[in-house]
Amino acid sequence: MKPSRDITRLLDIMAALRTPQTGCPWDLEQTFSTIAPYTLEEAYEVADAIERGDLTDLREELGDLLLQVVFHARMAEEQGAFDFSGVVEAITSKLIRRHPHVFGEAKGLSVEQVNGAWDRIKAEEKAERAARGAKPEDTGALAGVPVAMTALTRALKLQAKAGKVGFDWNDPMAVLSKIREECDEIEAEIAAGERAKATAEVGDLLFAVVNLARHLDADPEATLRAANQKFARRFGSIEQALAAQGKRPQDSTLAEMDALWDAAKAAEKTDEK
Repeated sequence: MKPSRDITRLLDIMAALRTPQTGCPWDLEQTFSTIAPYTLEEAYEVADAIERGDLTDLREELGDLLLQVVFHARMAEEQGAFDFSGVVEAITSKLIRRHPHVFGEAKGLSVEQVNGAWDRIKAEEKAERAARGAKPEDTGALAGVPVAMTALTRALKLQAKAGKVGFDWNDPMAVLSKIREECDEIEAEIAAGERAKATAEVGDLLFAVVNLARHLDADPEATLRAANQKFARRFGSIEQALAAQGKRPQDSTLAEMDALWDAAKAAEKTDEK
C-alpha cells in the first residue's frame, strides 16, 4: 500500500489496521478510552511545533492528530455509531450554521457583530440540546467546557462563560485584591498547621491568578509556558556558570545559585535594551 495525498487512503489504512486476524494486534486492542490520552498528546505536540515555529514538524504532527480523528471514527463505525464521513458532515454543518455572514445573508458584519452572532447561535444549539432531553449540566451557562482540558485553560473557559452572564469583576485591580485575600488565607492555614486546607486554598489562588490573566487579555497557558521557558533558561545559565567553576548545583549553596540567578536575570535585561 503506497502513501497518498487522498484521505481515502488513510481511511483504508486505518481499516486494515483494525481488521480482525489480519490487522495490527495493538491497534485492535484499543478503545476510545485508551486512545484518548494519545489524542491529547498529539494536540500538545501540534502546539509545540507551532511554538517552535517548525512548519515541517507541524505538518508531521498535524498528520498524527488527523490519525487520532480517523482512529476514533473507525472505532465508532465498527460500533454502528458514525463514520469519518459523519464527522466531516457534522463539522461542515456547524461551520456553515455558525457563519451566516459568509454562507448566508448576514453580510458585512463587524468582528463584534460576528462574535455576537456566534454566541447567539451557540445558545440556540444549547437550547435545542435541552429540548432533546440533555442533562441540565450539559445546557447550563458553564456547559461545553471539557473536564479533560488542562486545568488552567478550563479555569479560563469557565470564568469567561460565567462572565458572559454577569458573574465577573469589573477590573483587574479587583481580581488582584482577591489574589491577596487568597494568599492571606493560605498563610493562615499554614500557620495553623492545616496543610490540606492550605492546599485547597492554593487551588483558589491559582483560579484567581487565571482570572487576573483573563482580565489582562492574557492566555494563562501561554503565560505559564513563557515563565517555564524563562526558568529553564535561567537555571541553565546557573548550571553553565557553576560548570565553569568545576561545580554542580548539588555541590553549591542556595546563596551561590541565587547570586548566579540574579546575574542571569540582569544579563537578559541588558540584552533586551
